[in-house]
Amino acid sequence: MTIATDPATDPAQAPFSALPAVEPQVVVQKRDDGALVLRDPRALGPTERTIVAYLRGWAETDPDRLMLAERGPDGAWIKVSYGQMRRDADAIGQALLDRGVRPGQAILILSGNSLEHAALTLGAMTIGVAVAPVSPAYALGDAGQPKLAKVFEAVQPAMIFAQDWRRFAPGVARQDAAGIPVVAVSDFDADDGVIPFSDLLAATATDAVEDAYGQTGPDTVAKILFSSGSTGWPKGVINTQRMLCTNMAMVDAMWAPEEKTRPYVTLNWMPWNHTMAGNGLFHRSLRQGGAYYIDDGRPLPGEFDRTLRNLADISPHSYSDVPAGFAMLTSALEQDEALAARFFRELVFVQYAGASLPGELWLRFQAVAARATGRRIPFLTGYGCTEAGPLITQLYWPIEGSGYIGVPVPGIELKLIPVDETRYEVRARGPNLTPGYISEPALSAAALDEEGYYRTGDAVTFVDRENPVLGLRFASRVAEDFKLLTGTFVAVGQLRANLVGALMPLVSDLVVTGHDRAFVGALAWPDLAACRRLLGDEGLTAAEIVRAPAVAAAVRAAVGKYNLAHRSSSTRVDRVILLEEPPSAEANEITEKGYVNQRAVLERRAELVERLYAEPAAPDVIVISKSEDA
Repeated sequence: MTIATDPATDPAQAPFSALPAVEPQVVVQKRDDGALVLRDPRALGPTERTIVAYLRGWAETDPDRLMLAERGPDGAWIKVSYGQMRRDADAIGQALLDRGVRPGQAILILSGNSLEHAALTLGAMTIGVAVAPVSPAYALGDAGQPKLAKVFEAVQPAMIFAQDWRRFAPGVARQDAAGIPVVAVSDFDADDGVIPFSDLLAATATDAVEDAYGQTGPDTVAKILFSSGSTGWPKGVINTQRMLCTNMAMVDAMWAPEEKTRPYVTLNWMPWNHTMAGNGLFHRSLRQGGAYYIDDGRPLPGEFDRTLRNLADISPHSYSDVPAGFAMLTSALEQDEALAARFFRELVFVQYAGASLPGELWLRFQAVAARATGRRIPFLTGYGCTEAGPLITQLYWPIEGSGYIGVPVPGIELKLIPVDETRYEVRARGPNLTPGYISEPALSAAALDEEGYYRTGDAVTFVDRENPVLGLRFASRVAEDFKLLTGTFVAVGQLRANLVGALMPLVSDLVVTGHDRAFVGALAWPDLAACRRLLGDEGLTAAEIVRAPAVAAAVRAAVGKYNLAHRSSSTRVDRVILLEEPPSAEANEITEKGYVNQRAVLERRAELVERLYAEPAAPDVIVISKSEDA
């Protein structure tokens, strides 16, 4: 394809980089009850019996290949090869057996991503012991203690692991954990009764490890992953080896052979206690013999600088993040040509998850890509959940714009139940679906319909109902959607993404309000850096920014322009309050994956919602009248 115009000034004319993926396929079965069943007609290829087989395969064929790396205390990268990780995993498996940890039991992991976290996970799975990684916040804050108690009750751990023990000791002490052995890497004394992680690595593997490994198989429980709780109390989702290995076979079915076999570089911060990173990204890298760099940054003010430092060293093959992370990355790329050149050097595709990507952000990113390479980079995404480990649908071909989630991956049956004229409730069935929730038989039964399809609680629409191979779009989380006083239905997911895009760069994120109200409103977090640039003062505080008349005027104008294209009561926004306090991780307003929990914010800030709708409007409420829709 010839670029008709200069992509630096018109990135829409730049072609997409080629993707080594197969053509999407989908067949649709129409049922008499109005439901539709979608599936990819291609059969899955063979699956491994355990994820550990990938580690052992690369350790045998290319033992010196880099597998995993993290920053050390001095800032240098500490690197581990596939051969070394195999030796460490076997040693850990032996040490666990020596200490009485048996196949079928579980180890509770309290810490974030690390070399030791990975080695313990692979060592435990080698001998058929499950791991239960949980959010560190459960053990570090008062708000997480009830959740941690629930985890202990459900998992009944045979061992506890913490990277640095003293941070987690007070939280564990408040639980019924007496007699459970603790392993830690650092920050403990000899009289703490903690087993040094180095003692596990010092064990010499015997035939007992191979015997235990030989007994593992598809039905062996590999992990217990606790859902984020965005729509309710966290539940312990059983992840079997069949689920994890089937996910990898599904990935294989979507990509051409060269993509399945060449090693590639990953840099990622997302926590392994969530399915997206712990299963999707980590296992994908392991399957391909890739090098996974643990990013010590996060898409938060003051922490994203570490991600940028890491990108100065690493040119990734692909890059995955939440929309908030892509917003910060795009701003950095726009201002630093050298960074952009390094970032795009080896990049094949990018992938977002956790929430819809605003259209404005998609365009800004593609403009930077076109200036740096003359091409646009495919933005891939999909739809999944912890219960699927995580794959249900995937977009694996280039497409204009954002919000698309692709088609069912090979091996999945997607049942769509009509909700209204355009939306369908999503239900899924396949070999990668969980057998249930640990210690929750009633919840496990309720999660499935009468045909064994998992009820996701989410809704989708077709890109083109007459051409289903074009895929689906995420419409909303059914639990977040609401009706106005008039009975008009409001689909929160798409409205939120559209409004965030319209308000960029003034606003970084927001939540939608209006349940049983007369109109739709929003509570929004200003992008402090962008607002300081607008006001010409880098020293302004958040309190000063949210009260600045110029910021309020800019937001009012942006919402007015948005309303021109969204005139119905279900999409038009009448009022906004700018929030001074950032979303609270301890209160679950923002998840570890970096996206805002709509329900938690509205519950915690109920007084602000009342203020938003009070009459007459308070001075800090930005009111957008219909005359300002211009």
